[in-house]
Order: sequence, then structure tokens, then C-alpha cells
Amino acid sequence: MFDKLFGALYLKVFVNIIVGRTTITVYVEYCSGDEVTESFEKTFETLNLTKAVEEYISLHTAESPYFYISMLDKSQFQGALPSCNAKEHAKFIDISSYQAACYKNAWTYYTLKSDLLLVQKEYARVGLDFIFSPFVILAEFFKEKIDVHTAMFVLVEDSFLSLSVFENGELLFAEHLDMFYKEEAAELLIEDAMEDIGINIDLENSIDLEDIDADEELGDLEDFGDIEDLDEIDEIDEFSDEKELDSLMTQKEEKHPSYSVSSEGFSEDYQRFSLIQTSVKHFYKNPKYKSVFIENVYIADAVGLGGDLKHYLEDEMFLNVHIRKMDLLHEMCSMAKKELG
Repeated sequence: MFDKLFGALYLKVFVNIIVGRTTITVYVEYCSGDEVTESFEKTFETLNLTKAVEEYISLHTAESPYFYISMLDKSQFQGALPSCNAKEHAKFIDISSYQAACYKNAWTYYTLKSDLLLVQKEYARVGLDFIFSPFVILAEFFKEKIDVHTAMFVLVEDSFLSLSVFENGELLFAEHLDMFYKEEAAELLIEDAMEDIGINIDLENSIDLEDIDADEELGDLEDFGDIEDLDEIDEIDEFSDEKELDSLMTQKEEKHPSYSVSSEGFSEDYQRFSLIQTSVKHFYKNPKYKSVFIENVYIADAVGLGGDLKHYLEDEMFLNVHIRKMDLLHEMCSMAKKELG
């Protein structure tokens, strides 16, 4: 009671942190009641909590005893499962290495415990109150669509895609896809190229996490946000003949002569498309998941996409594509306010 009373007399400071591909961006809001009185944003050319980043955060948190620091979960190994029942989780992954939470008694989001521990230790000097899963942010962002539609929903970040399939509010499938995890990306492109010329392969292997040490206690994070998938990352045997592989990849590129391809390989939009396409194939083919036909895809664009991704999805997968701009830092800030009630 007294905490709420005194809290009403002070500004509330919300600090939001996103670690991108090469930078850290910090967005800050000062709030008096429900009103945002000031906001600040700064990007740092680093991926670590440097002295400069720490000083910038401390500069703002010093303005009020009521400050809250949020971070977007940056773990590659995160995901979501279509159940809150712990017994059901075993059908998909061994959840023991993960920190998991239930979203609205409907589905579970999770992240690797050891990754959370590393983040908590790195940011111990400033403290973290919330670590938000991109899957929860995506679900809140498209809430009015998810509750009444059967569709695929994708959050496009700088380096990741968080993909989910919902049927009238029920989560059916989810994957967290790393655009720059080179081994995975190469395998997905090879698989697509092989299928295009009629070579069938069986991919049933999953990542071996036995070597990951996650026995330590997580500690007292104020809140655990939202998190997604590493369900099954496929393994592909190496080709003995490199020329054969080059030929396959050339054929794949030539199928899309109207789209730009960089000298180093496929464009980023084509990489995104390939990951989405392969993820949808996993959804359709894996009997673990309740299957529905996907006609519509809703994309939360947090990076400023061009038109190529939309064209790929429409032309190659015959999807109806709806893109909505998202300011991810603002969405995180809104989530922190909701958590505080």
C-alpha cells in the first residue's frame, strides 16, 4: 500500500535494451502516471555491457527510485510449445535444460537456462527486472488477429525470426530461427535445392544439448519474459563432390532471376523466406503438431523490410501476406508497464 502511494509521487523510469547484430540499443521512458513525459534512445557500437552503456543506463535510473530494466531475450535456443502441461512438453523437447513459463494458461515459452544465467551475470551491475520473449511480444502485438484467425505470425528482428502458427488463439507450432547461424542456414538452403531437383532426404536429428551445463540455479530474476524454439535443427551429410553442391545452389538462384542476390549468396530477404519455407515444411510434415492449412501470414516488421520478402512468400508459397510495422523497443516498454499492472 505504502509502496504504491510513494510510487505515485515519483517518476517511473523504464529502460529497455535490445542486443542486435552489431549494436546495443537502449530506449528510456520517463512516466508520470500514465503519461510519458520524456523519452530517450541511444545506440552503441558494441554487443557487451561496456562502461559507456552502463553509464547511460545509470544516468537515467538515477532520476527515480522507481526504475525498471527490461531486455529482449537474445538466446538462440528459445521457443514455444503448444501446451502448459509439463507432461506434454516431453513430446517436443527435454525441457529440463530450459527455463519455462506458461502464457495465459494456453501455451509455454522457454529459453536455455545457461543463456539466462550468462545474461544475468553480465548485467548484474545494472540489474534486470524483465527478460521478454519475442513470442509473447508477437502474441500481444497481433492479439486481435491471433484470437480469431488461423494463420502464421512472424516477428522479423535484425538477426532472428520468431515464427508461430495459431488456430483461433491456440498455438499449434513455433520456431525461433537464427538468420546468421551459418551451419543451419546452409543446411536449409541445401535441403531446398535438393528437393527442387527431386532428391529426398530424411532429417530427424535434433541438437544434442547434453554438453550444456545448466545445473546452476537461475537466481531471482524479477520476471521471465517470453521465449522460442530449437526443436529440431536438421543435420545433412556433406557432399563428396563440391561441384555437385555448386550446381544445386546455382539452380536454386536461377529460379528467382527477378530478385537481387548478393555476391556472397542469397539476399537477407531470401534467407528469411527460405527459413520460413523450411519451417512451414516441418510443421506440415511432423506428426507431433496438429496440422492446418496456412493461407495467411502476418508479419511484425521490426527492421524496415523492403518488398522482396512479401513477393517471395506470395509468389513461391501462395500466401496472403500482411505486414505491420513494429517498434520493438516501444512494445517492450508497453510489456513492462503491463507487468507492473
